[in-house]
Amino acid sequence: MNIKDLSPNLTVSEQLLVSDVSELEKRGVRTIICNRPEGEGVDQTPFADIQNAAKEHDIECHYLPVIAGKVRDEEAAAFGELLKTANYSVHAYCRSGMRSTTLWALSQAGQQPLANIVASAKAAGYDMSGVATRIAGTSGEIHKLDCYDVVIVGGGAAGISTASSLLARDNSLSIAIIEPAEKHYYQPGWTMVGAGVFTPQQTKREMSALIPKGAKWIKAAAAAFDPEKNTVVLEGCLLIKYARLVVAPGIKLNWEGIEGLSETLGKNGVTSNYHYDLAPYTWELVQNLQGGRALFTQPPMPIKCAGAPQKAMYLSSDYWFKNDCIDNIDIEFYNAGAVLFGVADYLPALEQYVAKYKASLNFNHKLVKIDGDKKTAYFEITNTEGQPEIISREFDMIHVCPPQVAPDFIRSSPLVDDAGWVDVDPNTLRHKRFANIWSLGDVANSPNAKTMAAVRVQAPIVATNILADIKGEQHLAHYNGYGSCPLTVERGKIVLAEFGYGGKLLPSLPKWLINGTKPSRAAWFLKEKMLPFIYWQGMLKGKEWLVSPKVSNDS
Repeated sequence: MNIKDLSPNLTVSEQLLVSDVSELEKRGVRTIICNRPEGEGVDQTPFADIQNAAKEHDIECHYLPVIAGKVRDEEAAAFGELLKTANYSVHAYCRSGMRSTTLWALSQAGQQPLANIVASAKAAGYDMSGVATRIAGTSGEIHKLDCYDVVIVGGGAAGISTASSLLARDNSLSIAIIEPAEKHYYQPGWTMVGAGVFTPQQTKREMSALIPKGAKWIKAAAAAFDPEKNTVVLEGCLLIKYARLVVAPGIKLNWEGIEGLSETLGKNGVTSNYHYDLAPYTWELVQNLQGGRALFTQPPMPIKCAGAPQKAMYLSSDYWFKNDCIDNIDIEFYNAGAVLFGVADYLPALEQYVAKYKASLNFNHKLVKIDGDKKTAYFEITNTEGQPEIISREFDMIHVCPPQVAPDFIRSSPLVDDAGWVDVDPNTLRHKRFANIWSLGDVANSPNAKTMAAVRVQAPIVATNILADIKGEQHLAHYNGYGSCPLTVERGKIVLAEFGYGGKLLPSLPKWLINGTKPSRAAWFLKEKMLPFIYWQGMLKGKEWLVSPKVSNDS
């Protein structure tokens, strides 16, 4: 925790961990203010966990969420009131401390000289020049940063891979990657963490070590877009200009979309492999469960890696099967959708494992609430009269996949379709309305599976098409919707689902080596040993193994 002093009674920092609360108490903090909306980042500690820890230390906790780059005057006023009513030292936090500092700076308008506000913020490491005119109540231009040939929003798999593919083709390009996180995660590995195959540390790297040479890392959060002026607004209301833009910030895990979930995550038998900190708890629960009921849930589409919820079920069941306790455990899968898997060719193999593990499948069951203390899950169904109805199910363990949406700043931008996803041509991944913008990965509305494997194919295509646009070429590379879902049906065997638009099978390896419709050890070796290496040493470094963008004459 990197604590910054803004005033004698106010400190700010980046995202807090539960373990930080005791340290704040030692520093005399009696009030904590959270300015970060729930579900903004995959590794974000839920506010409820911070609040519970604060109660144990007799610290007040307030939730005042602010969307990055959109600090409103009324939010600043509310922040100021909290400061006035606090009797002791206050600590505020968000993703980086920038929003908390901005709230403080705006709340101090008229109470102290502008120069003092800006200087105090600068001493703490936060540039308030972008909101100085708001503080002063006068007009003026927002400070502008440099212009780049290509600006990439997002430093995840999609953003870094695209930057590397671009630089591999033309290292003279000026490229900026906008990404606030200091850590980068290999998220497909979290399923393996939840099964005791990988350690959490194997899935994490320093962001600084992955930014490709030749690209500029702007360590800030994008907040808004002005495509008419070719600008991105960063936290603190700073602007950055681009000639071409790539939008790839990933997806938001909406933990708050299920009532009671945030308050009970990581305890009461409630877990999720979709969270870095929780995947180890999944493995702990699996090992300790000798009898009872285990539930596994899947929300409405779209979600990243649609097979992950059932992967957790298969790997958990395999452990219970091999440890001779599966007959004592009632295994139930609850899917908000109508089918186990969207591509029918893979269903026979999957259904064999469902039968082997004696799991019951419950379709059209949407998880809407969890009562952790009572260990009860509540599902919305449609009854025989066509009306919604809530049913309950007690559990000893439940693995939850949260509902998922595009990040807040994306959904409020002019770049999206009616459903809130970046609106692209599914073949070229170019924006339908803004010709110098592309999008890929989980945030794009192309109808493909949202998987790392899809990004591995998309990144070179986007890079190829951006270079073609720069050169004024008309023919563009086309994306066929390729995605892959290695369905870990047991420890040591995988059904390797590879498919494209319309469910067309698109195997990347010869059938004699891996027949994707059947469980195989070769596919497990690929998942466990090869894919992490391909990710870290190939894909993120612009080495396009097994990927060859094909330019269409119909572009």
